[in-house]
Amino acid sequence: MSEQAGAPVTVVVADDQALLRGTFRLLIDSCPGLTTVGEAGTGQEAVDLARHAHPDVILMDVRMPHLDGIEATRLICGAPETQHTRVVILTTFDLDEYVYAALQAGASGFLLKDTPPADLLTAIQVVAAGEALLAPTVTRRLISEFAARPRPGQLPPPQLDTVTSREREVLTLIGGGLTNQEIAGQLHISLATARTHVGHLLTKLMARDRAQLVITAYETGLVTPRPPPR
Repeated sequence: MSEQAGAPVTVVVADDQALLRGTFRLLIDSCPGLTTVGEAGTGQEAVDLARHAHPDVILMDVRMPHLDGIEATRLICGAPETQHTRVVILTTFDLDEYVYAALQAGASGFLLKDTPPADLLTAIQVVAAGEALLAPTVTRRLISEFAARPRPGQLPPPQLDTVTSREREVLTLIGGGLTNQEIAGQLHISLATARTHVGHLLTKLMARDRAQLVITAYETGLVTPRPPPR
């Protein structure tokens, strides 16, 4: 990724509202270390830009004409030429029913459109570094709610057989939304060891990032979804 070589993190903004795209672009370009390399008004334009510009991160609106953000995310994350591009879903509502589907399609997380500017910029940098936006309580609630929906025929991935008992513990805690630091404290291990376990899980389960590990934790029954607070 470009930030590893000292170059700025490149971003594409995909939203069907031109004013919102322009606002996000001005904000991103004002931040040292970040730069936009294009705007997309439809899902297909986002896919095309990903193929030509190879951005590090795409801020992707869910509801767009012609090709929605979920299908665009699936095409981008599933194609070899764009598999290193991270997608962050932009949504207006914190209970947008499409968010979990987008995570399954390969998105690295999501942000509300009214996220404070500083948090948005930090989120882009976090995702570009290979992490996932899973810490906020609202994210955990979304994942819990939509992971609880039955999917007929869903089977645990065979790779789970290669996961050690300790790694299963770590995967369970990841599914609960814990950070590496919190996992280290919970299991009384060093932060470096926690990171090593996470790295092994990513490799063994062939997961793009932490978001995919959370999905696996729910789909394999390691984490039991809790109902969102009333």
